[in-house]
Amino acid sequence: MTSSPASVEQTVRGFLSSAAKLPDDFDASTPLYADGAGLDSLETAELSAVLEDDFGTDPYSEGQMPQTLGEIIAFYDGAAAQA
Repeated sequence: MTSSPASVEQTVRGFLSSAAKLPDDFDASTPLYADGAGLDSLETAELSAVLEDDFGTDPYSEGQMPQTLGEIIAFYDGAAAQA
């Protein structure tokens, strides 16, 4: 799957929905942790695995800890620019 912003957003939204963590007002600036989607460490590891499976890499495996969907999208935009 290509890592277009729409496909990354769809993957993250799908994961959050399946984990029952998708806030009604979720957008690119909603925090993934605490007061936002409320992901815990296990769910973060699962999100990392989903992103790795779908796109071949993920920000978590690269030592980053994105706080929002926007930061995840920016990671893939940066990776595409380097390819």
